[in-house]
Amino acid sequence: MEITAEHFALAPERRANSRFPVQEEVSYRVIQSRSQPVSGVGETLNICSGGILFTTRQKLEVGRTVEVCVNWPAKLDGTCPLRLIAIGRVVRSYENKAAVRIQRYEFRTRARRAEPQPELLHASR
Repeated sequence: MEITAEHFALAPERRANSRFPVQEEVSYRVIQSRSQPVSGVGETLNICSGGILFTTRQKLEVGRTVEVCVNWPAKLDGTCPLRLIAIGRVVRSYENKAAVRIQRYEFRTRARRAEPQPELLHASR
């Protein structure tokens, strides 16, 4: 039997939303946790309009509501850093990553990181 390219054809994509491989800093916290507060930091692995996959420090319980804050890669008007704040439910969870289906979200401005000012660098010489 001859193996052709047709044997390796990929199944059609079933997801309704395209995923984007965005790696950005993320913080998360479980809302209304019955036990000890669960929170941590990680990195996004991919994002789409319907969900976020990100790394975690511990396994998150499926079905739990979480708040996820992502440093957004684009800037408002090209100058103002943004942060995505999303609320959603954990739909898949592993030891070191979780997938959250977004229920609502908003963008907020975030403080700029302190960067050295060129005129201050020259004044210190």
